[in-house]
Amino acid sequence: MKQKQVFTVIYENEIFLAVNKAPGIAVSPDRWDESKERLDRLLDAYLSAADSAGKTAPKPRVYTVHRLDRDTSGLVLFAKTPEAHKELSMAFANNSLQKRYIAVIHGVPSWNETSCDLPLVPDGDKKHRTIIDKYRGKKSLTFFRLALSAGNYSILEALPKTGRTHQIRAHLAALGHPIVCDPLYGRASPKGILLSSLKKNWQGDPLDEKPLLARLGLHARELCLPPSLAGSLHITEQRFLAPLHRDLNALIKQMEKTAETAHFSGL
Repeated sequence: MKQKQVFTVIYENEIFLAVNKAPGIAVSPDRWDESKERLDRLLDAYLSAADSAGKTAPKPRVYTVHRLDRDTSGLVLFAKTPEAHKELSMAFANNSLQKRYIAVIHGVPSWNETSCDLPLVPDGDKKHRTIIDKYRGKKSLTFFRLALSAGNYSILEALPKTGRTHQIRAHLAALGHPIVCDPLYGRASPKGILLSSLKKNWQGDPLDEKPLLARLGLHARELCLPPSLAGSLHITEQRFLAPLHRDLNALIKQMEKTAETAHFSGL
């Protein structure tokens, strides 16, 4: 059986690494997740293998700059030196990087563009969810743009201006459009998104139908570094783009075929 590829390298230099993470793997240690398979460990092994071929400095390791949820796919940045880790971490803490996500949601919004600034408290209930709390919550802001709708699903661009835990998931749930296949903030989706729910007059066998998407419909699509940061880290690129994974790409292509209106292109 072919082993699933859990990451691909988007960009790498001597102090910096940008990778496209597959869904289903944790980025780094988490008190709620004791899984041995983690992205940081796999990248340590990747650098060690390169080091054995004389390609990197001795005893290489990665420093985690930021995280994605286990079931979210897309761009993750890692540093190779403590100095680069400090600079990148400060940039995330100061919200000086531009981030863009692709989200698949339940329902069809009444708006083409909107924003959500509800204050958030991470780990706010017994399920360890991020909750909305206008008194204790931290300032949070996410912009949303509708890309297309098909059936009872829509594709959005999410542009978070702050970096709270589960921010996009919590904000979309509060707007009444939770992300598909989200067991914490959304509706139960035991079968995922099926082609029969999108395509009129579908004539397949419902017992054999496989879902187009059966995991959290969220992908970290793009990161843009400020010019000053890219210069100080000797990074030749400022904009990093993570290709959509096969399942999400297949769903979007099918939705494009059946969508009555596409609001913009270039996802």
